[in-house]
Amino acid sequence: MAFRDGFLTEMIGRPAIVEIDGRRTRVGTIADFVVQHPEDTFPRIDAVVLKMRGGDKLAPIGDVLEIQSADRSMVLACIPHVACPHEDEALYLVEDLLDKQIVDVDGRKVVRINDLELARTAGALRVVAADIGAGGLLRRLSSGGIFAGLLAKVPRTLIAWDNVAPLHDLSPREIKLSVSDNRLARLHPSDLAEIISDLSAQDAARVVGSLDDETAADAFEHLDAEMQKSIIEDIGAERAADIIEEMDSDDAADLLGELPEAQQLELLAKMDAETADDLRELSQYAEDTAGGLMTTDYVWIYPHRTVEATIAKIREIAPETEFIYYLYVTDRSEKLLGVLSLRTLLLSSPEISIDNVMDTDIVSVGPEAKAEEVASTIARYDLLSCPVLDHEGKMLGIVTVDDAIDAIIPERLKKQLPRFTRHHKRHLETAS
Repeated sequence: MAFRDGFLTEMIGRPAIVEIDGRRTRVGTIADFVVQHPEDTFPRIDAVVLKMRGGDKLAPIGDVLEIQSADRSMVLACIPHVACPHEDEALYLVEDLLDKQIVDVDGRKVVRINDLELARTAGALRVVAADIGAGGLLRRLSSGGIFAGLLAKVPRTLIAWDNVAPLHDLSPREIKLSVSDNRLARLHPSDLAEIISDLSAQDAARVVGSLDDETAADAFEHLDAEMQKSIIEDIGAERAADIIEEMDSDDAADLLGELPEAQQLELLAKMDAETADDLRELSQYAEDTAGGLMTTDYVWIYPHRTVEATIAKIREIAPETEFIYYLYVTDRSEKLLGVLSLRTLLLSSPEISIDNVMDTDIVSVGPEAKAEEVASTIARYDLLSCPVLDHEGKMLGIVTVDDAIDAIIPERLKKQLPRFTRHHKRHLETAS
């Protein structure tokens, strides 16, 4: 096959010619190309669909002798006779991909396929790039080359196929998300959330459904309430509960507060009992108060533990806990006795007990404190988080600096902020 590279739409509608004993006869036109393994990095084209007088026929790529460079006509070794089956396992480039949405993973956006670049590489004809620019549209309109001059001046906007996550439906011939190599999971949660927000409700649910629980939870925290509710409806209560359990507890409580009571109860019933209890408590507070802003994801310890044992335990739980800048020292009734920064812990003698290095001059707020007061307290004392205590001094949770800022800045900026916390509060059960 003399063909080296070109675009899909340059070949669609071009003549299909059969050469037998040196004589060439036109038998139809090129209608589509078939890929049997769309999951490949650069999918190989396995067959050509030809529009013929007796109906569409399928020609194996091995029967293609040549694709003419001048007019893109195709020369075949024999007359195709197999009717086009439209198998569910196959991907049809024109029917299934043109004008469909894809995720440009490196560009972190949803785009539309206007054309596909094909090239002969690694011993086969393959899909190597998606054209998402004006050039692809002009090429499709350029029947007879009427836009050839303009097309030459338009910059190419191509995405290499290995940077594309195509969207396929439940049937491989429809459009749904392909994340077999976790290309979307490597995106920042805010970028992933922006991609999800650009999709239809149905596609958004399929994207979330393809992610692991923690990645989905990270993205979920950056979505607006309406999109969250829509996705929950589509993915079902079981999966939704798993994702909500992985969310920061204050964000999870806010989400539950947006749902009808019956739906709240259904989701809570499918969660771990401790997590469900925490979320029920958090849901009782108004959103613009410390109670509504706080999370129960924090690390607390008893005062008699040693520095050495505490550090050892932190190393053990570190992969599961992101926010451990402060350790909160409590008694067995959960009354807050002191606060210890990670820096202080690391600089203290290993054998000393926690109660000898903790700071007992505690800055805290009550659960009914307004968001502005909480943010002001955090700013005044240069805190990364502020404990929330009840009237008896019992630890209820913490408000992190990102959530405090969330409460006082414009809505459009909220989802762009970094998130500190993840997972549930930890008690360091260390040995003395």
